[in-house]
Amino acid sequence: MIDAALPVAMFDSGVGGLTVLHECLVALPQEDYVYLGDTAMFPYGGRDPARLRERIAAITESLLRRGVKLVVIACNTATAIGEDVVRAVAAEHGVEVVPVVAPQAEIAAAITDNGRVGVLATKNTVESGAYRRALEAQGRALDVIEVAAPRLAPFIQDGSLFDEETMEMARGYCAPLREAGIDTLILGCTHYPLVAPMLQRILGRNVRLVSGGHAVAAAVQRTLERSGLAREGDEEGAYEFFCTGPVSSFGDVATRFLQMPLGDVRRVEFRVPA
Repeated sequence: MIDAALPVAMFDSGVGGLTVLHECLVALPQEDYVYLGDTAMFPYGGRDPARLRERIAAITESLLRRGVKLVVIACNTATAIGEDVVRAVAAEHGVEVVPVVAPQAEIAAAITDNGRVGVLATKNTVESGAYRRALEAQGRALDVIEVAAPRLAPFIQDGSLFDEETMEMARGYCAPLREAGIDTLILGCTHYPLVAPMLQRILGRNVRLVSGGHAVAAAVQRTLERSGLAREGDEEGAYEFFCTGPVSSFGDVATRFLQMPLGDVRRVEFRVPA
């Protein structure tokens, strides 16, 4: 039987999943969390899917061995190409999994007025068709417009400065979405909420942006309550961080994104090479 006192685990290719962690810390502050950023393999968006699936399986197994009560895939690309892998590994430990794609699709399908939903994501996520399938499963006739934005996540991860070249890059990615007349946009990478104001300016305030953080935090809460694993009490839980790349660079960027102290970040390595 799984102990409700165990932490919730989540992983991402880098720091983007911290947008999910932040929402979980707000919605479920009493829980403990373990976060792993696979910065040595970043970005996932253009990597070989077969190799990524091996890596994702190794990360999941590593987190489960530490003792966790839930695994959150805080990465859209990892969800799109490896959700089944995570579920298979987690099932061996009797642990449930919360992905990031389905919760966003559910919200987007519910709030769109004109039925035209955009998806801005990495190359691997778009090519996987994960969002299209998830939106089709909502039971509404939707026109789905998917755009790959390969340069956007690395720009955010690097903490690069916003300039006119950045705006032009974003305008180029948003152009097909504007032409299609979308009224709802799924931010199909957990890094993207960090540039939501820029995207909102380009698309206009009438376009609703659906990020992964709120949707996943709500799904985490439902899952824990349904399984009887929600922690009681109102004391703040703890959190700890691991990364596969340099600790110092992860800590600097992650602190800025999370807006909270990280404490000691520990480095881990996997046999599946980056």
